[in-house]
Amino acid sequence: MVIQSPSLANINLLDFGAQMKELEEAGITMVHIDIMDGHYVPNLCLPLNVVKHIRRDYKAMKLDVHLMVDSPEDYIATLAEDGADYISFHGDSTSFVRKLVSSIQKYHVKAGVVINPSQPVEVISPYAEYLDYVTLMAVEPGTAGQTCLRGTPERLRQLAAFRKQNGLDFKIFIDGGMTFEMIEECIKNGADVIVTGVYAIFQQEDGIKGAAGRFERAVESLRCEV
Repeated sequence: MVIQSPSLANINLLDFGAQMKELEEAGITMVHIDIMDGHYVPNLCLPLNVVKHIRRDYKAMKLDVHLMVDSPEDYIATLAEDGADYISFHGDSTSFVRKLVSSIQKYHVKAGVVINPSQPVEVISPYAEYLDYVTLMAVEPGTAGQTCLRGTPERLRQLAAFRKQNGLDFKIFIDGGMTFEMIEECIKNGADVIVTGVYAIFQQEDGIKGAAGRFERAVESLRCEV
């Protein structure tokens, strides 16, 4: 079952509530929340308390928080208490990956590590067995609306092969530049959760509901091919 997780970095902030309602009505069950500090990446995105507000109004929605920050350990307790279901961070943002993974999981929150485009997928080898999920970046982190980088499907195949060869069961999320054509490639190559944005859910001519329907039909079509 492949899940779509729209990135709220692409939402219209002046129409936030209405678009969240559209996502819910379109059957979206998970959203991706980017937290940026202007240091790890040269951008700022979404305040921490957005997690608390979304959890209050959308109790059934799974909240996947992606930390693009220095010192991610400073954010975990607040995010967990506010209702995050998943928290991921960049492995190079801390010297203590295993400690941070355990810190997230002690709150009964799923813990993930993000792989940047310049990193080999094997960078997670020392701690892969402890992860609930891995997010593979298909763009450089920090800016919404980028085009998916060349070579992404091959990197996804490598990560899926790494998982299989090592007998692991972490979920694979892919994030960045997801067009409908790329979505199909990602599904074929092992993605479990696809983070979507301006190319597949927001700013589409057929609206959020129409775009969400196209995603589901693409998933179903590929399932029938197997």
